[in-house]
Amino acid sequence: MKESKNITCAIKKALAITFLLLSASGTNGQTVLVEVEGFEDLGGWVIDQQFMDLMGSPFLLAHGLGEPVKDAVTTIRFPKSGKYRIWVRTRDWVAPWNAPGAPGKFQLLIDGKPLDTIFGTEGEKWHWQDGGIVEIPKKEITVSLHDLTGFEGRCDAIIFTADSDFVPPNEGEQLSAFRKKTLKIANEPKNAGRFDLVVVGGGMAGTCAAVSAARLGLDVALIQDRPVVGGNNSSEVRVWLNGETNFEPYPRIGDIVRELEPAKRAHVGPANSAEIYEDQKRIEFVKSQKNIKLFLQYRANGIEKNGGRISAVVAENIRTGQRLHFQGKLFADCTGDGCIGHLAGADYEITLDGHMGPTNLWNVVDTGSPVSFPRCPWALDLSDKLFPSSLEQLGVWYWESGFYHDPIEKAEYIRDLNLRAMFGAWDALKNTKKLYPNHKLNWAAYISGKRESRRLLGDVILTKENFLNAVKYPDAFIPCTWTIDLHLPDPAYQDAFKGDEFISKANYTQYSKPYWIPYRCLYSRNIENLFMAGRDISVTHEGLGAVRVMRTCGMMGEVIGMAASLCKKYNADPRDVYSHHLDELKELAKRGEGESPTKTIGRN
Repeated sequence: MKESKNITCAIKKALAITFLLLSASGTNGQTVLVEVEGFEDLGGWVIDQQFMDLMGSPFLLAHGLGEPVKDAVTTIRFPKSGKYRIWVRTRDWVAPWNAPGAPGKFQLLIDGKPLDTIFGTEGEKWHWQDGGIVEIPKKEITVSLHDLTGFEGRCDAIIFTADSDFVPPNEGEQLSAFRKKTLKIANEPKNAGRFDLVVVGGGMAGTCAAVSAARLGLDVALIQDRPVVGGNNSSEVRVWLNGETNFEPYPRIGDIVRELEPAKRAHVGPANSAEIYEDQKRIEFVKSQKNIKLFLQYRANGIEKNGGRISAVVAENIRTGQRLHFQGKLFADCTGDGCIGHLAGADYEITLDGHMGPTNLWNVVDTGSPVSFPRCPWALDLSDKLFPSSLEQLGVWYWESGFYHDPIEKAEYIRDLNLRAMFGAWDALKNTKKLYPNHKLNWAAYISGKRESRRLLGDVILTKENFLNAVKYPDAFIPCTWTIDLHLPDPAYQDAFKGDEFISKANYTQYSKPYWIPYRCLYSRNIENLFMAGRDISVTHEGLGAVRVMRTCGMMGEVIGMAASLCKKYNADPRDVYSHHLDELKELAKRGEGESPTKTIGRN
């Protein structure tokens, strides 16, 4: 596979806006580059960073569920007035399917006046769309992104150039070098400090790892590329926690997971609302741990190595482009996608044919009066197709796709396929079948809830047979209680869109529970100082079906935090903990690092 390398007070608010402005736009002679994720006011647009390692940058998404979103607005300063050619980096997101209609249309407003060009109407790949030549009458103007549809328009960046013949670079190192030069981003990232443990990924696994290690005295950096922690169990994705915790002989493993548990839980429908996930409470919880530094909205996309060891991670702020350099003795890849391990050259496996896909959950709500919905000729045409169509079936976990597409290289395609399925289903129900006249789309996740991609390989690779044969390991620490649960396209619906199936069926295999995951699945076999926790641990595709749920992943994090403390104590590597300090790790596991004793947590 080929992958692109990687306030309350008015004064403070003014300073923050100035910083964003400087980071969002820059000049290079006759050229002004504006990174739209750094706009002062995002309006109703949202920042999407999921695919930046492939297409080069975060971008803004008009995620309005069919209703145009509020304009994103910023102020741009020019070196001089005059004529400028405009380029906008965007794409027609349904073009990969040759679908009609270009739903992601938007305009660019200059001091409130729209350009003639409609953007987002051409090209299936990210590219610079020519916006023509405009007169910039003064050195300071307002620029707005004006959404026209509410149907997932997307914009990466804007260029104003006084050189009418200039064509900006579009991909790879040339585009990266152009951004850095024009925005005056330093070649060397800013020093963020040196840490005992650098944890990349702020889902349940990474957050639990950071808290566990910090409570044992390690200086920890927790790097998360979203504005919230919790990963799939956050307001952005809204997947509920599953798996059971707190089993003998380690009844305290799972205590930190419980500290992060939301007080309420919802499965489906509009009751699965943002406040359930207690985003701010969790952020404050992490910040309250005295040895953790939390870096939200930083995407780790670079590493430095010394032989077979990682020496530093480089992370980029998804709003400002600022890059930070994190030195560390130990690193934990809790990204789910094995991003740090991959960059470091860690051994890994990936199942490309028949892997589990991501879900973008969605729901509808009864408004109490008739409400219309636009026709969607560019969406999946479900007007005469079977799909789960009752209210309780809409937008739940089995609205899943990507089974036969590369989960890394085609991640944006897969997410967009989920959205096409949602819009196509709602169009068919509302406009063709005339059902649910008073209902409207209420919420949909634009951040994908992923199940499977890379699996980093450790000294033990856990297989389906290990579960079925109850193979015991001396370093067993994490109780696994979720059935071997593998998803493939549901045969009842798969024929209509062969290759782009969007409804899954779970295939279950039972085993004697709990089964205990060995510690040797939680560190890399060839990168000496790399831990992993979450769905990127050392298991086969079938083994992943049992270990991937979030309470189980959180317990993995608790254990690697404990192991990291022994690495610091003995100046050891993760493998040495198994070889020389396993009994001490067991004692730490029996003691636990939760703040209070707990009872067993079930699936609910």
